[in-house]
Amino acid sequence: MSADTSTNDGKPYGVARVCRVFETPKSTFYSRLKPVEASADAVRQKPGPKTPMSDEQLLELIRKDLAESCFVGEGHRKVWARLRHERGICVGAKRILRIMRENKLLSPHRARQGSKNPHDGTIITEKPNDMWGTDGMMVQTVTDGWVWVFTVVEHWNAECVGFHVSKDGSRFSALEPILQGIRRHFGKPVPGVARGLTVRPDHGSQFTSHHYKAQLESWGIALSFAYVKQPQTNGVTERFNRTLREQVVHGRVYTNVGELREAIARFVPLYNSKWRVEKLGYMTPLEAREGYGQQSAA
Repeated sequence: MSADTSTNDGKPYGVARVCRVFETPKSTFYSRLKPVEASADAVRQKPGPKTPMSDEQLLELIRKDLAESCFVGEGHRKVWARLRHERGICVGAKRILRIMRENKLLSPHRARQGSKNPHDGTIITEKPNDMWGTDGMMVQTVTDGWVWVFTVVEHWNAECVGFHVSKDGSRFSALEPILQGIRRHFGKPVPGVARGLTVRPDHGSQFTSHHYKAQLESWGIALSFAYVKQPQTNGVTERFNRTLREQVVHGRVYTNVGELREAIARFVPLYNSKWRVEKLGYMTPLEAREGYGQQSAA
């Protein structure tokens, strides 16, 4: 009918007009013009190049990678990154996700996502030593009871620049990991040595105390508190502490402060040198820092 000629103006009706009058999508019209497939039972093949590795072979590599990993409870992104960067096996991340889901190999720490994050800004810096995040968490031990763990994490590459484990959660304990980071990346902790650096804590009593503020000001460090009831504004440290709990705390029993401190002291260098971070293009924190240093030197 679209090819018929109108008696009024002598022009064809056209496909668009006919479909509009009959309230039918044009895609339906054109699909009817396609030849019928030879077999209705024919299996539709996925387009694109075919990978030489079968799902069974890839599953075996995934199981081997998880067994040899230094960490526990990792998701499909970490497995994909190691297969690609360490073994030279180029497969799609979604395929890794599908195979791990089908074989119940996904991280047990995966949780249902909550409501949409109201924070629409960014806390990732463009260079190192621009902003450090800090926070404290509590871990229970057998003889010493609840113990405080304070960490400081670089916002640029998610590197843990310092940590401190103590029985008291005082302002002095909260300052210790920052002092470690200053010695590691700025040198001797003299007045004004870290000028230009900003520290992002929450509103805990340790971080709002006069002594804490005065000491940071002496080193030339500015304070930028996280937004109230928006922990995502301190998300870099929050994410590291979550990883620390999953890899060191959960499923383990520590007798005292000393045991916990030794366990974290073993984990932090391993994390900085082996943990692959998605925002860094799946480089480790130390690989990103070394690469930045080489670019600056060039």
